[in-house]
Amino acid sequence: MASRLKTLTLIACVSGKQGHSRVCPQYEPSCGIRGVFGGSPPPGCHSQMEAHQHSPDSSSEECTVLEAPPGKNTCPQHAGKVAELYCSACECALCEDCMSDHEEHPKVPLSQALEQHRSNLQERLGIVQNRLPQISDALSFVKEILQQLSNQRTSIEEDIQSSFEDLHKQLDVRKSVLLMELEVTYGLKQKVLQAQVDSLIRGEGDITATCTQTEEALAGEACVASLQAERELAERLAELAGLGLPCQPEENDQLDLVMETDGLRKSIHNLGTIVTTSAVASQSEAMGAGLEQCIVGHPASVTIVTRDKSGGACKSGNAILSAEVFTPDGSIVDGEIVDHKNGTYEFVYTVPKEGNFALALRLYDQHIKGSPFKLTVTRALEAEVEVSPSTTTATSSAANATPSTGSSEGAKRRGKSPGQKKKGSKRASSALGTPRRKTQNPIEDDLIFRIGTKGRNKGEFTNLQGVAASSTGRILIADSNNQCVQIFSNEGEFKSRFGVRGRLPGQLQRPTGVAVHPSGDIIIADYDNKWVSIFSCEGKFKAKLGSGRLMGPKGVSVDQNGHVIVVDNKACTVFIFQLTGKLITKFGSRGNGDKQFAGPHFAAVNKNNEIIVTDFHNHSVKVFTPEGELVLKFGSNGEGNGQFNAPTGVAVDVNGNIIVADWGNSRIQVFDGSGSFLSYINTSADPLYGPQGLALTSDGHVVVADSGNHCFKVYRYLQ
Repeated sequence: MASRLKTLTLIACVSGKQGHSRVCPQYEPSCGIRGVFGGSPPPGCHSQMEAHQHSPDSSSEECTVLEAPPGKNTCPQHAGKVAELYCSACECALCEDCMSDHEEHPKVPLSQALEQHRSNLQERLGIVQNRLPQISDALSFVKEILQQLSNQRTSIEEDIQSSFEDLHKQLDVRKSVLLMELEVTYGLKQKVLQAQVDSLIRGEGDITATCTQTEEALAGEACVASLQAERELAERLAELAGLGLPCQPEENDQLDLVMETDGLRKSIHNLGTIVTTSAVASQSEAMGAGLEQCIVGHPASVTIVTRDKSGGACKSGNAILSAEVFTPDGSIVDGEIVDHKNGTYEFVYTVPKEGNFALALRLYDQHIKGSPFKLTVTRALEAEVEVSPSTTTATSSAANATPSTGSSEGAKRRGKSPGQKKKGSKRASSALGTPRRKTQNPIEDDLIFRIGTKGRNKGEFTNLQGVAASSTGRILIADSNNQCVQIFSNEGEFKSRFGVRGRLPGQLQRPTGVAVHPSGDIIIADYDNKWVSIFSCEGKFKAKLGSGRLMGPKGVSVDQNGHVIVVDNKACTVFIFQLTGKLITKFGSRGNGDKQFAGPHFAAVNKNNEIIVTDFHNHSVKVFTPEGELVLKFGSNGEGNGQFNAPTGVAVDVNGNIIVADWGNSRIQVFDGSGSFLSYINTSADPLYGPQGLALTSDGHVVVADSGNHCFKVYRYLQ
């Protein structure tokens, strides 16, 4: 409430000689200075003031205006009156003299009004103060994005410098080769022609000399003495007449350079592109029936439209989107995102069981409008007709009791071909293991043990992903949704765990891959933090690598040189780093070609130091040299021997056999080093459900992350 109280002014004469003040004896409320209370002061008052001002005895005196503090609740309209009420309509304090002007207005006691105003002010203060944490978080997040942008710029600048330096080196090498080839070709042709020149010069000299001698002999007098010499000249001339000289060129002078530079210049002109988009999550939106409901085992789709900060539709693609369907038990079903390159994207997913789910759509790791969405998954109507009510109830209960896959990155379209609806309905049962394939020569190995249930305590997991085994008899598990790594003995005894959730160096946001370096260091791929962290064997953070380069690291491995192999699921690229973080090389891009990937997951290294990569959406396994040259490719989409429905974990035994976790078919297959199918590992005792990472323990057993069942399992493996 604005205070409009007028200042009460006192006129005081301050005497320098007497050292005291005197209030004007004729002061009264109407006395004052014009413009303060209005009107003119009484003559008597001013006359005394003038006397003070002009008296010879008061030459050192001066008149001072003193302001007395107003009353606490003084009426702003009537000086000296106390306001006791408050007009709610006019929003002002009222005294008795004000009542006539506010008779019909609602009034409340002034104390109540003041208290209410204070309360409102306090409330607004609280609302504004409550924004400070939000603003602080936003500031930190924007600063983080700015830092990531700066890191990305530095990384790309290094890539550009490196790429063009490499091109310069290749051009210099090619230039040297061409110059060398020119010299060799020239030398060969020059040698032939020079030899021919030398031969002709010698022949010409011999003939000229002999002819000169003969002419001199003929010029002299014929006699018996010259007869013998002339006979010799005649023989010499006969020889020269029949002398075979290379009078026709034995070589040509052609040395041309064919340099196809037009195509190269065009390629150089278009070499490299800086890819970005102006899309922001707060303005981008999704639409389609798949936002609200879908049918079990049937692909559903959602269309995402990216927009800039002003709400304008983006016209180009390449935005970094992620999409996940969270099941009631906390595990994740991913899907495939298709970039239409026009600012719109399609997310296609398939859910293996009915229930209520949450669909999260993120753009640059931020939820778009309305995300996460509530999703209802039901069974198809025709399936309900085929079975009796009791069967339907039992099936529904079984489906609800069965956890879905815990894939954090890879359940992107679980190979749903038209003939797989029946398979999808069987996933909830124990028929997903290998019993139906016992006639196909499975390895008759038994489950040794399983460790874990869903939870956050020691020995409990939520969406476990990567698995590693050390030479010292340890099993390491990347517990993705619990943001930690848990360590066990080969016998399944819990040893330790480490990891703190966060986005700072040394913290884990979404660990998906784990490997053990020969030095003993533990290497962890952090999908959401977009880097790889290195910890000591005791779990102490040491360093990170790949920051600014990686987009979504999924799996990690170590080659025989101690280099770190990183499978970037989002970038569809394999990176090879030194432990110091220096990039050695990288290969791969998005696509279905031999040297391309579609959502690659994990990698292993064989005794030839070749890199074996599981290509999730291409349903295949590919083997590369350390330089990125394809050596071998095997597998296709399906359920038969040697076929895959989205392969994930991979390991290599001492004989070079390749062991692959077949995620969509919930099984483990074994191949020889050339990619020929050998057998299955028998998982019928305790069927797998969406297996992820896979490794061989130091005592020769197979350990697999059974993500959908929130545990890891160890099987006997006959090598």
